[in-house]
Amino acid sequence: MLGAVLLLLALAKPTCPSPAGAESRRAEALKRLLEVFGMEDPPPPPAHVKQPPQYMVDLFNTVANADGVTKNPDILEGNTVRSFLDKTQSEEMRFLFVLSSVAKSEKVLTAELHLFRLWPRVTGGPKRHHLCQVSVYQVLERSEAAAPGGRRLLAARLVPLQGSGWEVFAITQAVLDWTEDESSNQGLLVTVQGVGGSPLEPPPLQFASSRDHHESKKPMLVLFTDDGRRGASPAMAGFPDSQPPAPIVPAKRPGPRSTRSLDRLQPCQKHPLSVDFEEIGWSGWIISPRGYNAYHCKGSCPFPLGENMRPTNHATVQSIINALKLSEGVSSPCCVPDKLYSINLLYFDDDENVVLKQYDDMVAGSCGCH
Repeated sequence: MLGAVLLLLALAKPTCPSPAGAESRRAEALKRLLEVFGMEDPPPPPAHVKQPPQYMVDLFNTVANADGVTKNPDILEGNTVRSFLDKTQSEEMRFLFVLSSVAKSEKVLTAELHLFRLWPRVTGGPKRHHLCQVSVYQVLERSEAAAPGGRRLLAARLVPLQGSGWEVFAITQAVLDWTEDESSNQGLLVTVQGVGGSPLEPPPLQFASSRDHHESKKPMLVLFTDDGRRGASPAMAGFPDSQPPAPIVPAKRPGPRSTRSLDRLQPCQKHPLSVDFEEIGWSGWIISPRGYNAYHCKGSCPFPLGENMRPTNHATVQSIINALKLSEGVSSPCCVPDKLYSINLLYFDDDENVVLKQYDDMVAGSCGCH
């Protein structure tokens, strides 16, 4: 995947002056680059300035470093996390999430309902209750949601009345139903009762609604999925702190032809390669990172190959055959990445939902002669 990115970036950068077919080649390169990121077309930027949910920003910062490179590969279940805001705009505890952006090929792993618990209402009477029971139901019949046959219990637990903050409920079974049959999505119903299931009027506990509360407190569905896309080196997905980084040669300005000859004489090493999403034209929909360093491998693999060149046994044999001219047409080994790391993108999709997606084999971690 990294090799495809390098080639496409070279084609995508505008040149001046450009030949007649340069613009079409650039468009084709950007199209191919989108395919690398699993998209057909770039999502349009949000119509208005939008703040991503803080949960998604915090999750990105936990999983990745500032450049988007995975620093903790064991956190995510699957390679995609999608967030959806409630569409009901209602004060009642009814919620509806539109999941049309979830592809049929995505495997749903876990789904969570995130509700922000507000400070309890001030009442004049004595505080008789310290806990209440919060139940989350999948609505089966919208017109009969209050009836036992019109809903199905998904989660229930006791919640303290004091304090405020996020409460998370597992609703995976409902989302599995909705992604299988979109018409079955009649939303969710949340009820607040006493510890024994007794009614509480008015309910002493309230959750922030989509209509009357700040964007940062709106009800949200968080969906963990896997789209089945995997790189060639899943074991190298993280950026291990225990291993010292490979030496990096600073980027040089292009020089005369003799400089290229000199480059070929340099030993195989890792060199910087900046990928700037603003330069590509994607900064309107990508939240983070603004770009990343993909790195690339360049240099010679001369005989004899030293351990510092991290050769494979096959490369060592090939180097010997090439040096001794034992067979015609056998070239010297090539300088290529021998470790690849994944990166993470936080972005707005076509429906302005915020998505965190992990892509394998996007950063050259080290180089070797193969």
